[in-house]
Amino acid sequence: MINVIGLGYIGLPTALMLAAHGQQVIGTDLSEDVVRSLQQGRVSLMEEGIEQLFHQAVAGGIRFSTEYQRADVYIISVPTPYIQETKCVDSSYVESAVKTVLRVCPRGAVLVIESTISPGTIDKQIRPLIEKHGFVIGTDVFLAHAPERIIPGNMLYELKHNNRTVGADQKEIGVRIKEIYGSFCKGEIILTDIRTAEMTKVVENTFRAVNIAFANELAKICRKNGLDVYEVINICNKHPRVNILQPGPGVGGHCISVDPWFLVGDYPQIATVTAAAMHMNAEMPKFVLKRIRKIMREHDMEDIGRVGLYGLAYKANVDDCRESPGLQLQQVVNDFCAMTLPSYDPYVSRKLLSNQYADMAQFLEQVDLVVILVGHDEIRRNADLLKGKIVLDCCNLPELSDAYHL
Repeated sequence: MINVIGLGYIGLPTALMLAAHGQQVIGTDLSEDVVRSLQQGRVSLMEEGIEQLFHQAVAGGIRFSTEYQRADVYIISVPTPYIQETKCVDSSYVESAVKTVLRVCPRGAVLVIESTISPGTIDKQIRPLIEKHGFVIGTDVFLAHAPERIIPGNMLYELKHNNRTVGADQKEIGVRIKEIYGSFCKGEIILTDIRTAEMTKVVENTFRAVNIAFANELAKICRKNGLDVYEVINICNKHPRVNILQPGPGVGGHCISVDPWFLVGDYPQIATVTAAAMHMNAEMPKFVLKRIRKIMREHDMEDIGRVGLYGLAYKANVDDCRESPGLQLQQVVNDFCAMTLPSYDPYVSRKLLSNQYADMAQFLEQVDLVVILVGHDEIRRNADLLKGKIVLDCCNLPELSDAYHL
């Protein structure tokens, strides 16, 4: 029996995938609303194929509960934010989950931490916690770390096809967990120790954050010199050993915008390049506001309330708004002039802002300057609806070639 703890963006797809491929699974979440919805056959995640996978998992016997279960393996997939003041990982959700597991788990159970954590978290936080509860690690319970490697919008494909890492104290435990993930994962599953597994996941996201920060820095430099940053990057990327990512209005999601801070928090005197990159990315919403104000001056616009933001999700074709540049930009505008700009996102139906529209036509009626923050397929298919509007395209969409850019 596998008890998956945490049925959010990562835990739920993992639980469904395991159950649909022959594993006996119970999914646990403390939210009664989440569990009730799943028990009634409703899946809130907007992912291609998720409904079909859900039905396959139900046919495979998956159950959902707010109670932790007695199981052979626990996969803990709960949030790991960072502490704002120190930038260190906030492991309290993981620690709470482990404490509760220890109350119900049988002797010999394996605790798999799937949540992304800073290097050394299991040694510093989880092992002492387990020992404090009177368990002998390696005899009473076993530990493993199997960080996820998926992204909203393409979760199910990446769950199946991405390589992944399993870190464990004992090789036989690593092999056992590898076999469980191998029931559905077609990618290479690499076995290593726990500390290495912790480091690799954080490093992967840090690499992308630093690359994006360089692209954002280039955008500012090119703007200063009247150059097209996208043309510069395109030419540079023709070099066989260069692969610069694209600049953007900021960095969102719960990986690239969060995980690199773990290194900064734990190694503030060493991780200076990472810190500079994270600050560069965090400043992009302010840079976008400067571009908005410059474009307004060029068109003699005086009312910033006629500026609309298209896109509240953090990336295209998903409803995930965690750390989204759109919400960050709204906060910058609010700090600057105490107002909320009109906003719209076809994927975000829940009300997040006071001036948020559910219909694109109504949204466009309220604005003269449209800031494209997310390149949803909707806007790419309907670029002609922006005719007559001033457009600042922060995504470099080919359908908006006449728009202003970063």
